[in-house]
Amino acid sequence: MKIAIQAADLDAPRIDGTRVYILNLLKYFGKIDSSDEFFIYHKNKFNPELTPPNFPNYKIITKCLPHLWTQTVFARELWKNRPDVLWMPMHNIPIIRRKGMKTVVTIHDLAFKYFPETFTKKDLLKINLLTKLAVNYADKIITISESSKKDILKFYPNVKEKNIKVIYHGFDSEVYEKEKDIKKEEEIKNNYGISGPYLIYIGAIQPRKNLDLLVKAFGEVKKDILDLKLVLVGEKAWLSDAVFGKIENSPHKNDIICPGKINFQDLGHLLRGAKAFVFPSLYEGFGIPILEAFASKVPVICSKNSSLPEVGGEAAIYFDGNNAGELAEKIKKILADDNLRNAHIAKGLLQIKKFSWEKCARETLGYLKS
Repeated sequence: MKIAIQAADLDAPRIDGTRVYILNLLKYFGKIDSSDEFFIYHKNKFNPELTPPNFPNYKIITKCLPHLWTQTVFARELWKNRPDVLWMPMHNIPIIRRKGMKTVVTIHDLAFKYFPETFTKKDLLKINLLTKLAVNYADKIITISESSKKDILKFYPNVKEKNIKVIYHGFDSEVYEKEKDIKKEEEIKNNYGISGPYLIYIGAIQPRKNLDLLVKAFGEVKKDILDLKLVLVGEKAWLSDAVFGKIENSPHKNDIICPGKINFQDLGHLLRGAKAFVFPSLYEGFGIPILEAFASKVPVICSKNSSLPEVGGEAAIYFDGNNAGELAEKIKKILADDNLRNAHIAKGLLQIKKFSWEKCARETLGYLKS
């Protein structure tokens, strides 16, 4: 069987959950399936941190065009190579496709439907159009949580439920399931000017991540824990200026550290050194950083909405994503009670047994070939 995969997002300079998803499945497809051919298409040059392995049955095809790539160069290559199935791991499909080629698309989330104000007008128009075309014209849909599946059925009632399969994400066990290395942790903390106890957030810097509320809650916690720091790890995404404005206006801005992009290995050490991982997002299709924190033996405090209770299970500590006071209380409680902290760490180690990239890859590959 010939399987075509649109992997152009792996060229992008910014790393996010969807790109980590594509990369990790490509790490496993060629390992678990040596009999099928994989045609992997991208535009230019892979991001060094997102470069997939090149297995013997992988054919990496590079075709450069700055605009309308999916509908022109990519679509033409599909006609030429004649794959049996096309997997689009993002909200997009080529409109003109050869008959007989099955198309499967992954819809990660519908955040733009719930929080349109957190997107630029241009991006909102684009993602609405592309997602509508994708869900209406794909043969099958993969989504990454039961929560996202419900959202698809809500906003696109013409989609048949039988054509949607939920396949959970995994996490990078090689990076996060490591023992603490105090010397390395201290070295990395010094590199970023971090000293003393700290909370950590990992993800894009943008409005939907609800970092305004986290900054406010941090201010409340600082009244009782003077030496506490807040580390916000992630790259700037759309509309991030407003978030940085809130940080700049905080009386505790000198204790809020924004190191930007950090490579995966350093991130693992930084996460293991944190007192707690806080994820205040207003909406997530999945939430990979929750699993990364569990694997790193760090307690998780996250908002109770969308898919997050699916991912966190009984291991996470939840709060109302609109209530900074409640978040502050949950943070103070986990920092003050070692028994509670250890109990949630133990629950987290049990929760992550439900998830892996290999499991995700096997289920995805089975669905593509079915």
